[in-house]
Amino acid sequence: MQQLDRRGAAPRGRAHGRLDAVFRDGDGVAAVRPPLGPPPLRHTFVEWPRAAWGVAQLAIEWRALVTGPAGDGRPVMVLPGLFNSDRSNLVMVRHLTALGYRASGWGLGRNLGRRTIGAEGERLFARVDERAAEAGAPVTLIGVSLGGIMARLAAHRMPGRVREVITVSSPYAGPARATRVWRAYQRITGDRVDAAETLALAALVRSPLPVPATAIWSRSDGLVNGLACRSDDCRAIEIRSSHLGVQLRPDVLRAIAGILAEGAAQ
Repeated sequence: MQQLDRRGAAPRGRAHGRLDAVFRDGDGVAAVRPPLGPPPLRHTFVEWPRAAWGVAQLAIEWRALVTGPAGDGRPVMVLPGLFNSDRSNLVMVRHLTALGYRASGWGLGRNLGRRTIGAEGERLFARVDERAAEAGAPVTLIGVSLGGIMARLAAHRMPGRVREVITVSSPYAGPARATRVWRAYQRITGDRVDAAETLALAALVRSPLPVPATAIWSRSDGLVNGLACRSDDCRAIEIRSSHLGVQLRPDVLRAIAGILAEGAAQ
């Protein structure tokens, strides 16, 4: 059985390097492709040095970043990744505020999965609803890693309160085992990645959103398979970054500012 891409050409690399791979048997009938695996260890082992370099880049380029396109004052909520809190996104929030957006964190403390947002996400939904009511407008949700998965869940559950979703290195489009942290996820959140309820929520999150969405992702991500962080039903912007500290990368901050500016111009 030969692995082919959509153009009928044999792809390069292993399964972790192809999102669009399909399999065809001898009669040309398409079969299900294997699930994405975790990222290569060569990327995982250099996560910390690459994250440190990202912080250095931020320090070098900060002055240039604050001259980005002016915001339209819309409400923006930034959701943190696994085990992180609003402190991890402080730079992004301050950057967006300086550009003219009404940016804030989520105000729910550390992201411990459903232990934080509630069994059905009710605490997160209440927070989004409150923020939209305060602003008198739907909220743009920006989620980093697990926060992006939660942002997509909120958009599915309450599309009238969510204007747009931007995910940053969020593995919403692949299985939990396409990451190097799924065991840590289980310990921290108490959720089993193969439980029926977890799989049902994952299927909902993975489905096309009723609001505009953009996925920012990195092929060289060392903790999650970058190809699990994008899908064909929404715009995807590829960057070069580690997973750790991705929200501090100048390229990410520029990309987000550009996405928001496009919405302001419409």
